[in-house]
Amino acid sequence: MHLIEGGNEKMLYPNPKNQHPKISETAWISENAVIVGDVTIGDNVYVAHNVIIRADEPGSSIVIGDNCNVQDAVIIHGLGGSKVEVKNNTSLAHGCIVHGPCTIGEGCFVGFGAVVFDCKIGDDVIILHNSTVRAVDIPSCKVVTDGQVITEQAKVGELEDICPDLKKFKKSVINANLKLVEGYTNLAQDTN
Repeated sequence: MHLIEGGNEKMLYPNPKNQHPKISETAWISENAVIVGDVTIGDNVYVAHNVIIRADEPGSSIVIGDNCNVQDAVIIHGLGGSKVEVKNNTSLAHGCIVHGPCTIGEGCFVGFGAVVFDCKIGDDVIILHNSTVRAVDIPSCKVVTDGQVITEQAKVGELEDICPDLKKFKKSVINANLKLVEGYTNLAQDTN
């Protein structure tokens, strides 16, 4: 992975410790996304308009894996001394908030307006729209339904397993956003 360090025309800023974002050259970042501090963004990542990714509190860091998409108005932030890790092929849908400490596994989907804080999410988990997940560990292949609040580990055992239709949906979101990365990248190359 080739990394672009802060200082280009995008809104990339160092944190108070002078740590700069590290972004793969194959990622596409909107010109009005704000990325601050100890942030690493992998290959083929799509970061949409009005996104804020902030690792500026002391000791915080954010890592976004390959082929992820961070859609319009998503906020990712880490408390001091915490890490946010979003693993490969994960979608963070419009307006969700991911707050560290937090780990989101591979192939996950976090829906519109959902809030995820202080938790570990396994692989292939779907957290649907306007849900809240806090201070729990969710094993792989589970579904948090629309508007559901999961703030006690005991409630995690009640979650249903992911169904084939939701798996297909998750994959379609990744594919659509990978096409956006490709399209925007080609457009930028054509105009240069």
